[in-house]
Amino acid sequence: MAAYSTHEIHRIEEKWQKIWADQKTFRALASTDKPKFYCLEMFPYPSGKIHMGHVRNYTIADVVARFKMMQGFNVLHPMGYDAFGQPAENAAIKNKTDPAQWTYRCIDQMREELQRMGFSYDWDREIATCDPEYYRWNQWIFLKMLEKGLAYKKASAVNWCPSCETTLANEEVIQDACWRCKTPVVQKELEQWYLKITAYAEELLEDLKKLKDWPSRVVAMQENWIGKSYGTEIDFKIKKTGEKLTVFTTRPDTIFGATYVVLAPEHPLLAKLVKGTGHEEKVMAFVKKAANLSKSLRMSGDERKEGIFTGEYAINPVNGEEIPVWIADYVLMEYGTGAIMAVPTHDQRDFLFSKEHNLSRRMVIQDPKNPEIIVEQLKCAYEESGKLINSGRFNGFFNEEAKQKISQWMEREKMGRITVNWRLRDWLISRQRYWGTPIPIIYCPKCGAVPVPDDQLPVGLPKNVQITGQGGSPLLQCKDFVNVKCPRCQEDARRETDTMATFFDSSWYYLRFCSPQADAKIFDKKDVAYWMPVDQYIGGIEHAILHLLYSRFFTKFLRDLGLLNFDEPFQRLLTQGMVLKDGEVMSKSRGNVVDPDEVISRYGADTLRLFILFAAPPEDQLEWNDSGMDGAWKFLCRVWNAVEQKYQKTVGLAEIQDDDDRELERERNFSIKKITDDIPNGFKFNTAISQLMILMNRIEKYSLREQPSKQVLLNRALETIVLLLAPFTPHLCEELWEKMGHPGQSVAHARWPKFDEKALKKDSVEVVAQINGKVRGKFEVPVDASEADLREIVLQDAKVLQYIEGKDVKKFIVVPNKLVSIVI
Repeated sequence: MAAYSTHEIHRIEEKWQKIWADQKTFRALASTDKPKFYCLEMFPYPSGKIHMGHVRNYTIADVVARFKMMQGFNVLHPMGYDAFGQPAENAAIKNKTDPAQWTYRCIDQMREELQRMGFSYDWDREIATCDPEYYRWNQWIFLKMLEKGLAYKKASAVNWCPSCETTLANEEVIQDACWRCKTPVVQKELEQWYLKITAYAEELLEDLKKLKDWPSRVVAMQENWIGKSYGTEIDFKIKKTGEKLTVFTTRPDTIFGATYVVLAPEHPLLAKLVKGTGHEEKVMAFVKKAANLSKSLRMSGDERKEGIFTGEYAINPVNGEEIPVWIADYVLMEYGTGAIMAVPTHDQRDFLFSKEHNLSRRMVIQDPKNPEIIVEQLKCAYEESGKLINSGRFNGFFNEEAKQKISQWMEREKMGRITVNWRLRDWLISRQRYWGTPIPIIYCPKCGAVPVPDDQLPVGLPKNVQITGQGGSPLLQCKDFVNVKCPRCQEDARRETDTMATFFDSSWYYLRFCSPQADAKIFDKKDVAYWMPVDQYIGGIEHAILHLLYSRFFTKFLRDLGLLNFDEPFQRLLTQGMVLKDGEVMSKSRGNVVDPDEVISRYGADTLRLFILFAAPPEDQLEWNDSGMDGAWKFLCRVWNAVEQKYQKTVGLAEIQDDDDRELERERNFSIKKITDDIPNGFKFNTAISQLMILMNRIEKYSLREQPSKQVLLNRALETIVLLLAPFTPHLCEELWEKMGHPGQSVAHARWPKFDEKALKKDSVEVVAQINGKVRGKFEVPVDASEADLREIVLQDAKVLQYIEGKDVKKFIVVPNKLVSIVI
């Protein structure tokens, strides 16, 4: 008998990984014989080594995929790599290597590590977004969006490092400096490409109602990001010129309390407003200073907000009052109209700004708890509800009611209009990088911006490019890439040297998995119609907004092209928690990283899988625990030993002869029922594994007594525990299943066991007896005993009699099969 040793574990795991690969055990083919199930994890960036976050994400998905496979579903479970992006360029600079070579080397290493974990991927469907066969379709999608008016180019401010001469993503700006060279970052205007996601804003928001199986907090995060708000645009007039200055507000009820107007430093009216005035020089100096601040810093609530008076005044349309026009760094062009009316008594940010710059304040909403308070006594803005004061004809109205009345009045009087505002902005996809999808545009002096014809796709990345991290996009230096002929007039022209943001790549990869070998089209419509939408999607909460939002946008766009017949890509979503050690996220800098390779070398992949699933519910954070690994290892040893020592092939009928038989069958059937429910309904892997441990305890206690029928019952229990455990620890269960006499049949394709409801029933149950809320006895009684029977059993018990003798029983309450509560 072989012991479940480290040597035996590695032999078993290598054996079955080879069999799965050779036999293509997990190959997915479209079939009408079975219901389909598409299980997908958010694919990884190929950093080379998998970490415990990967292990957790992919193990969760693998359990779901294997469970569905055993239930008779036709399962698609693919894997690929989100392979473009800045990290590869950084590695190329650091290691003086080619980004492609570095990336493909990392992919090879990562694939090997994923295979060591025993994940049930259909490796024939593997994709990498840096493959030209993939990113040609990025370019095709872009051109289709351009054709439909959803891709356009405009000037916008970006984070710019003057030293490296390159743009920086927001996450690459650390304390307002370049992460690489520490040079202060400035805002710079560049012509860049955008996708008009705002055209789908209403549908993206409304269709969130369809996502019943998404976590509520993810839906809320998307709602907030899309940010539909109802408000009012109000037309002020510049005193000197009579020119219209429109502000947007969600608080029209406070219009009578507006004491100044604030413009964003980027507001297009500003230069004209101050031109030729004594304030022009100072104002434009402030504008330049604000341009050097990151948007995140300007929007933060914990920094002092700076501003400057323009020297001009605006007329408040509701009362004709002249109020000063300021500019301030906390107002952004991206929201509303780039101009706000400031009501410092009822908006905290305006309150702080007015105190800083000694601006006037007026109360227009009365605090019902402190109606006598005056402006000078305010220590902060009053932002709650109340009745309007100092508001002309609207005095006495509650402010919530006044919002609509004032807006309607202003609309009738042509002072403004009721409108909808969106927080969502069009998606900036331009990156001044090398390692990304080239944007398929050619600039011709004669023809302008010309789309690259479909038959010239893909526009491939040039090789052997010098990447230094400085001087803008490396593609600018590739003359053979940049200098081309115009597709229309054949005159000299130049290529676009920006590449696409990597979110573009990951916004449709789930569709490509359905037919990754399709050469002449983006995907096969029949295959996509069969497999999509994704039935179960799994990934980190950090992707709850952008990746999911962009994927939903792409799905709707491709549907409108007639390529898809559904509205949403992911039916069910699970966002798993992070893996911690010593209470902190694992990281090299903290020195608390646990290497999956080292754990597998010591315990094997199955033990790691079991621990990662048992330690915490998937949505929760998981604290790494070495003793937990030991516990998982010991349990698997018990299962191995039980099969090796107790399983014996025998012929006969499974007969229930005594209570021992009955309890074994009841526990076996209860385990099937519970685990069948726990896996799909809430991903309760930890409670499912707990039940397997309970079943194991019952198997170990079971006595054979040399009766053939008992061996049949025991064999059935051992086969059941192997089948139920198979999605969690597949290598071990494949080996045991083979030992049990199933050569040539993978346990992955064995039928999931079914339970017998009759076997779950007990002849008797334990009922607790309480007297005035305190437990006074426990009784073994027949199942579903009547109240009359329970009265006779409980009220005649000697211990109970001690407490009720000589006293009136006021109530005798029965909770069937659980509790008797007596009130005296």
